[in-house]
Amino acid sequence: MSDILSEARRALEIEQQAIAGLVTRLGPSFEEAVRMMFACKGKIVVTGMGKSGHVGHKIAATLASTGTMAFFLHPAEAIHGDLGMVGPEDVILALSNSGATEEVVRLMGPLRRMGVKVIAMTGNPQSELARHAEVHLDASVAQEACPLGLAPTASTTAAMALGDALAVCLLRLRNFKPEDYAVFHPGGSLGKKLVTTVDDLMDRERVPQVPETRSVAEAIQEIQAKGYGVTCVVDGKGLLVGAFSMGDLTRLHLKDASLSFMRRPIGEFMIRSPKTVPPDLLAAQALHVMETHKIRALFVVSAEGRPLGMVGLYEVLKAIDY
Repeated sequence: MSDILSEARRALEIEQQAIAGLVTRLGPSFEEAVRMMFACKGKIVVTGMGKSGHVGHKIAATLASTGTMAFFLHPAEAIHGDLGMVGPEDVILALSNSGATEEVVRLMGPLRRMGVKVIAMTGNPQSELARHAEVHLDASVAQEACPLGLAPTASTTAAMALGDALAVCLLRLRNFKPEDYAVFHPGGSLGKKLVTTVDDLMDRERVPQVPETRSVAEAIQEIQAKGYGVTCVVDGKGLLVGAFSMGDLTRLHLKDASLSFMRRPIGEFMIRSPKTVPPDLLAAQALHVMETHKIRALFVVSAEGRPLGMVGLYEVLKAIDY
């Protein structure tokens, strides 16, 4: 077993080094590639053969799902007619570790005649494919994780990571938001996380709240009646100014066993500026707030700070199939 784990660690370390090498080589050519893709008025057409083709499929899918129109074109099919799917306003992203893959290189002449710009991603900056391209992205690796040095392993990892970097930069430039992402991912648990909002889940009927002038005893009665273990504290205009929970009651009791504080105004003991969320916040983001601050329920408030409802941890987890 130790030999197996040693070999696995060796492979992962080589792939880790392959990605680290990309970081040190990022420069003007990468920026140029991103700007060329961002300015593209047509589509990003990704092509590659063999393992590079599999990586290309993934890159095209990632681009398409993050706001950049893209599709994968098989180079062998392209030279037998599918090149008609490419137009002069498109940009080609061509992958080949050697930079000499015949099917990919054969596309360069027709693409040039069509006026299509080419970004090449190869492991050889001096290759034929690199020379044909307007921009070259160096995805070279020192060695493959394959002990024979034959199976594409570290090289495909590097190419995929570089493709992800392109997609992320384009996503940022397009100011792509979670709600935009949801348009392309309407199904499954991911879709639920991207379209379910706090407004869809919040409890509008049981909203615990007491004026800040009411006593602690009255606040406790409200907490027990509404069942969330906490209550909003509002001012004379009905705006949220604080919160009080059963945990706060326990801490007060430890300091004053006589319970004399029970008759005093809750405003003296409330926690000011409690965590709140707006109704249009994604439920998944509300869950992140609850997990980060270790709370089981959140106050839902309007823009001016008026309590509108409550959203609980269990309801959110159930709704988004977390």
